[in-house]
Amino acid sequence: MNMARTLSPSRVTGEVRGLKPNAEHGFHVHDKGDCSSADAASAGGHFNPGGVAHGHAGMPPHHAGDMPNLRADGNGFARFDAVVRDLTLSEGKSSVLDRGVVVHRDPDDYRSQSAGNAGARVACGVITRA
Repeated sequence: MNMARTLSPSRVTGEVRGLKPNAEHGFHVHDKGDCSSADAASAGGHFNPGGVAHGHAGMPPHHAGDMPNLRADGNGFARFDAVVRDLTLSEGKSSVLDRGVVVHRDPDDYRSQSAGNAGARVACGVITRA
């Protein structure tokens, strides 16, 4: 018997400073928790354990790592607070612990493959437990 496992919703929060003021920025979980390269290419591609097309979080299809765009205020500060169903902090293929989180220069259009035409990577961090 093949039973699909339903993940419990997870709340994801964070803050990013130093962004372009009054602008939207693509925001994604990436495969690797490696921010060692200046262009964040070391973080790899979008986290996509299901091998599905890129899209908007909450509307199929979409990568598990697809997140809503960040909106920076007039000071370049963005706060993120969302409930997502495709990610977990526990063990398993949907776990995002020790993976990268990347902010892009431009907004994600939620359509273009494979990364939403979000432009250069401008910030990178590693996901850890609070």
